Amino acid sequence: MAEAVVFQQIQQLIDSNPVMLFMKGDKLFPQCGFSARVVQILGHMGVDFETANVLASPELRQGIKDFSQWPTVPQLYVKGEFIGGCDIVTDMFQSGELESLFEEKQVAKKVS
Repeated sequence: MAEAVVFQQIQQLIDSNPVMLFMKGDKLFPQCGFSARVVQILGHMGVDFETANVLASPELRQGIKDFSQWPTVPQLYVKGEFIGGCDIVTDMFQSGELESLFEEKQVAKKVS
């Protein structure tokens, strides 16, 4: 029963935020190097994104792994689609694929 509630919360976060990052810590204070790297990449690209701190809730920490069937955090979602973790996001950034994905999905850049 509890898993269904956590999955519902996760789905709601993904649905209401075009770029959603499940991570350790938050975008102002990442609490692991992998999470910090993804925050840095997204910040560098200038996209608006939200974060959910998996350290704040053991249910969320396990729930996101079960939800995506991906064993590690951070996890990036763009317009509802699971993109991957730190290594995948880093590779996509370096190859230019991440920029293309954001353009294709029409992800808004932050207004300076």
